[in-house]
Amino acid sequence: MIPFKWNQFLFLQLLKNNLVYRKKSPVNWCSKCQTVLANEQVHNGKCWRHKDTEVEIKQLEQWFIKITNYVEELLDNLEKLDWPERIKIMQRNWIGKSKGTEILFNINNKPWKIFTTRPDTLFGVTFLVVSAQHPELSTLVAEKQKKEIDNFLKMLSSTKQEDIDKLEKQGVFTGSYAEHPLTKEKIPIYAGNFVLAEYGSGMVMAVPAHDQRDFEFAKKYALPIKIVIHPKEEKLTSLKKAYENQGILVNSEQFNNLSNEEAKEKITKFLESKNLGRATIQYKLRDWLVSRQRYWGTPIPIIYCEKCGIVPVPEKDLPVKLPEKVQFGKGNPLETNKEFVNVTCPKCSGKGKRETDTMDTFFDSSWYYLRFTDSQDKEKPFAKEKAQYWMPIDFYTGGAEHATMHLIYARFFTKALKDLGFTNTNEPFPKLFNQGMIHGEDGYVMSKSRGNVVDPLEITNKYGTDTLRLFLMSMGSPDKDSSWNAKGIESSWRFINRLMNLKEKTKIGKSSEKLEHKINKSIKEATFDIENLKYNSMIIKIRELLDLIEEQSEIAKKDLESFIKLLSPIIPHMAEEFWRNLGNKNLVSLESWPTANESKINPEIDNQEILLEKTIEDINNIIKILKEKQNKEANTIYLYAIPKEKNMYNQEFLEKRLNKKVKVFSNNEKNIHDPENKAKKAKPGKPGIYLE
Repeated sequence: MIPFKWNQFLFLQLLKNNLVYRKKSPVNWCSKCQTVLANEQVHNGKCWRHKDTEVEIKQLEQWFIKITNYVEELLDNLEKLDWPERIKIMQRNWIGKSKGTEILFNINNKPWKIFTTRPDTLFGVTFLVVSAQHPELSTLVAEKQKKEIDNFLKMLSSTKQEDIDKLEKQGVFTGSYAEHPLTKEKIPIYAGNFVLAEYGSGMVMAVPAHDQRDFEFAKKYALPIKIVIHPKEEKLTSLKKAYENQGILVNSEQFNNLSNEEAKEKITKFLESKNLGRATIQYKLRDWLVSRQRYWGTPIPIIYCEKCGIVPVPEKDLPVKLPEKVQFGKGNPLETNKEFVNVTCPKCSGKGKRETDTMDTFFDSSWYYLRFTDSQDKEKPFAKEKAQYWMPIDFYTGGAEHATMHLIYARFFTKALKDLGFTNTNEPFPKLFNQGMIHGEDGYVMSKSRGNVVDPLEITNKYGTDTLRLFLMSMGSPDKDSSWNAKGIESSWRFINRLMNLKEKTKIGKSSEKLEHKINKSIKEATFDIENLKYNSMIIKIRELLDLIEEQSEIAKKDLESFIKLLSPIIPHMAEEFWRNLGNKNLVSLESWPTANESKINPEIDNQEILLEKTIEDINNIIKILKEKQNKEANTIYLYAIPKEKNMYNQEFLEKRLNKKVKVFSNNEKNIHDPENKAKKAKPGKPGIYLE
């Protein structure tokens, strides 16, 4: 119960510092489950358990954390983070900063604040739309409209933003009117299914002439459409769709003939002068709803007393534990245990009732990394000095699906705990990396429901863990999606077998100059690749290095050990066996990473390799031409190189690559087989070639 205790302790610290509050909020409700459903549990408007049960929207008192207190800091600090740009964009969009104007509309003798980014269209407002999930909707509904509104509300089946966006835009007249702040006209108010209760005041002004969504709504319900912006070179008389571009104001009293951009500022200042509005900033980001009506999760440490009201559980009484005797399937399970619910108020000793909601499990994941710095502490969540030593996290990896929940919550939590004196860290994850997804051979992301999952246990039983690890690291850049390929795992298995053969046949001696060059160059490049998560690139270089080692008659022990160290992060089990086989008693994984000896790296050797590969390409082209044009099969290849380049063309290597007999000569040698005088044509980097 240690995690419960410190979750509850931190919840109470946030409460003490006015970062936690309770209010009514719309939730998804299943009448059969008698419980709240998460947005993810609503499938096509129905409960995920009861496919025949329509989900309802209910208003419940719930606990919130004031994440919006840190909205500007969350937004501004994004620029300082070494994160993928797409994740930054997702967070910016989720925070959703909008500059605009807050305008006061008089409704039933009460001022309602309406936020808009288009004050220039104020004179074109012909109706208002209040969110169907607004907690004060009932105060706007006239008696004669109640039945129609109730029927409309029953049609709503999710509080999920994505579901709201997909809905056909619908509404019902509430029976109430607003007074236009400048024209004093009566404006009808509709309840709509497309307005968010939590954004702004939960009500929007509708300008159908200059907003396509409003235009479609006005056409559907036969509402007026008033043009207040003309294009600069044209006068609009009728509209087939909303005009949403720049232009000049008309039908806007003293603001006529202003450009609409200029009018935004002028109208806002005029409203401010009349105390009817003000320039402001709004955010899409909402406070974090942490209440969950379910068994799993940390109990919220609150007691409700008829006399004292909301009373925090004293810290000495933490943790509040989950009761073991509960009934499932009858609403919130915690409510079924009366001993848990009915308690004594810690303040007045009168009768009290315990909070039965549990915390969102994102609460745990928002600070677990801080607990990791001091996981055994029984006196506090973590010691500040230990958190300061370990934090911030050097490197954080995870899926992009966490961009707008976990990563924002964790950033908020760290900032809040810093302000409360628990830590000096302002950002928990300065560097973030997103891994890609693995697709099956059918091209779809692996999932059990699709039946395209490859069982890793089957692969490891057949090929070994190192083979699977090697293949997964070889598939592509780890931040990109990649596809499973059965042939690829076979290729990795062959590589492992080559290493096993090398382990048995390797002769320790002196490394050639070429091998020393290749080993040290590989160390340098592999170090860069592994530090920059280019594992697939690193493996390509190691494969090339193995090719060269296999060609050598002997290798220095130090160079072979460096090779094994390069293998260790990729195929750790094989590397340990290879390391022990060399007579080492300790683990290679505990050794220092190899350091490249720059003096052994010779670029000329790379140039020679390039020339050799070009020569092999030329030979293959000649073989192809002989076959196609003369129907002749070459059996022996003669190469005539200039003297100082003869050693570049290793006869054994060429025979292996070309699968032909090869003879190499210096072009100045006498008594050589050269019936077509090809030796005379040899040039630096381009030997003479004769085939027969």
